[in-house]
Amino acid sequence: MITQINLGDVASYRNTTTLNTDKKVNIIYGLNGTGKSTFSNYFYAPDDPKYKDCSYTNDGCKVLVYNQKFIQDNFYSKDSINGIFSLSKENKEAKEKVEQLGKDIDQLSGKSKGYQADIDKEIGALKKAKDTAEKKAWEIKTNYSGGDRVLKFCLERLMGDKTVLFDHLVSVPLPTVKPVKTIEQLKEEVTAIDGDKVTTYTVLPKISLSELLPEELELLKEIVIGNEDSPIAKLINQLKNSDWVSDGLQYLDDIEDETCPFCQSKTITPELIAQIKDYFDETYEESKQNIGKILTKYQKIVDSLTDLEIYKTSPFSIEFLAEMTESYASIAGTLKSNLLKVQKKEQTPSLKVELEELSEHVASFNKHVDAVNASIGIHNQKISNSTQELKRIKDEFWKIVRWEYDQTIKGYESSKKDSNDKIIKCKADKENVDTEIVQLEAERTEQQKQTVNIDDSIKNINKGLVDIGITDFHIEKHEKALYRLVRTGTEGPIFLSLSEGEKMIISFLYFRELFKGKQTADEAYVKKIAVIDDPVSSLSHIFVYNIGQLIKNDFFNSDGVEQVFILTHSLYFFYELVDSKHDRRAKNQSLYRLSKNTKGTTIETMKYEEVQNDYQSYWSVINDKDQPAALIANCMRNVVEYFFNFVQKSDLSNVMQKQELQEVKYQAFIRYINRESHSLGQNIIDFKEFDYGAFREGLRLLFEITGYPEHYQKMSQI
Repeated sequence: MITQINLGDVASYRNTTTLNTDKKVNIIYGLNGTGKSTFSNYFYAPDDPKYKDCSYTNDGCKVLVYNQKFIQDNFYSKDSINGIFSLSKENKEAKEKVEQLGKDIDQLSGKSKGYQADIDKEIGALKKAKDTAEKKAWEIKTNYSGGDRVLKFCLERLMGDKTVLFDHLVSVPLPTVKPVKTIEQLKEEVTAIDGDKVTTYTVLPKISLSELLPEELELLKEIVIGNEDSPIAKLINQLKNSDWVSDGLQYLDDIEDETCPFCQSKTITPELIAQIKDYFDETYEESKQNIGKILTKYQKIVDSLTDLEIYKTSPFSIEFLAEMTESYASIAGTLKSNLLKVQKKEQTPSLKVELEELSEHVASFNKHVDAVNASIGIHNQKISNSTQELKRIKDEFWKIVRWEYDQTIKGYESSKKDSNDKIIKCKADKENVDTEIVQLEAERTEQQKQTVNIDDSIKNINKGLVDIGITDFHIEKHEKALYRLVRTGTEGPIFLSLSEGEKMIISFLYFRELFKGKQTADEAYVKKIAVIDDPVSSLSHIFVYNIGQLIKNDFFNSDGVEQVFILTHSLYFFYELVDSKHDRRAKNQSLYRLSKNTKGTTIETMKYEEVQNDYQSYWSVINDKDQPAALIANCMRNVVEYFFNFVQKSDLSNVMQKQELQEVKYQAFIRYINRESHSLGQNIIDFKEFDYGAFREGLRLLFEITGYPEHYQKMSQI
């Protein structure tokens, strides 16, 4: 069945107009020139390039068209007409077999369509599931192509189409474990290696401290005392006050006599002074000087310690800063403690000093420096190799995203598997049914070859001619698969000698048989749609009635007809075809009207109550100034002729001679109204002269001066 017809950019169909239908019978009314021929010619040759902007929906039915082109192609060039094959009534058993095969094929075709419907349903469900998944996955694009846009490069060539992005997401293997890194970390990595603010960093220096020599360390451990051979040595050692005595030597030179500053006795004799000085000999002084040098050296070691702030400034130290600060504090504290010990040793050479070991603290700190420097090295290497690094980040990005959207993908793949399983099964079932249909079609074709002939078609056409009242010509079988027109008492081709009405009748009866039968003996069964264009255009009213009844019986009420489109300009024929019973008409028939104005032809639905007679239709055209000039003028002539010749029984010539109509501005109107009258020699009108206002004024004046102004006013409202 055809459910929609679109006609555009051809002939009077300047803009696309659409006919929608769900009915078997479709009756289309239109005046001549409104586009009926273009409508039927499109279905007669739909592949013609001029119909490139036209289309219609069809579920596989064969469309047969009756119009002037059909008549020309089948009759004008030959009187021998191709035969139409129909089942022979003589072979009842074969006929019943063919009919049964047809029913079986129809039943199987129904099953095949059912399977196809199930397939289409699953395809639709699959598409819906994918659309849902694609819409969800599209969040990736909206989330990362906007905002800071740091990771936008990961979506290159994937941002223009939901399907492309989703298919790429599905193609990424699911990681075996959840990715450790986060999207924010990837953003930080990209920012660090790509962009205007990218910076390479210098590695941090390790802490490297000089050390005291072993002999220096030993000296610090020694108890430095004076000459043991000095007479006073035993006393100083016993008192363990050599450092105090040594410090006091500086005051001996200031003593003017031998009086002791403490006991005021004459005990500070030159002999005692000599013994004291002899105790602090050159060896003692040399050791003391060496201790001073050690102090100076250790002070330099302390001063050489790198400032901790240097390590704090590197962004790569953040992870290790707490441990580094702790280790640095241990180093600085140990250096300070050791320095104090050496200072005390210098002040008190007899003091035994042992320094705290630094190497463990330095090694711990430098271990962290190595880790920071390794990160700096990796960072600098990433910058120098940014292309590969961005590729790595992109891969990690899609691993993270694939993990996050795994439930979406699993949901889609589960639906996909279910639908595909059902589709595979339905396709297999459909293929089996279709194979069986092919086999039955082949069997039916073989049966038809044994039972078909054209005799029934000849009988039906000749019977149709007699039923209509035509008896002076008929058709007869000619050669094997042809039949020809025969007129009693006439030899040779006779089709051209027929009247227009006779041509119309014989050609339509032929079309009827063609539609009912088969054009070849082995033609496969197929549902058919008829497009019939004005089959009564040249017929008298009695034949119009007969053709109308024939169409009702053989097309409207026949189970062998899938659908029919009838086009006509005759309201009498239109009324003959339209079902007068409202319920039945609403169920089976759709009514349409073709209308044309300066903007082109349009197809409009038509209610039964809106149907006008021919006279009213003429007035509806006259009242539309956008209609073509020729059509308006022709309708005016028909209105005047109908009203005055048939209704008022007036002599049109006398009417047109009225004095009021003789003004110059009405002459074009007068000439056209009388163009078929023998009373005037002028019967041609140049439509460059057409002035709608003047013609309309002339028409109004015509009715007023003849006494019918009310009729004019009433009809002007249509």
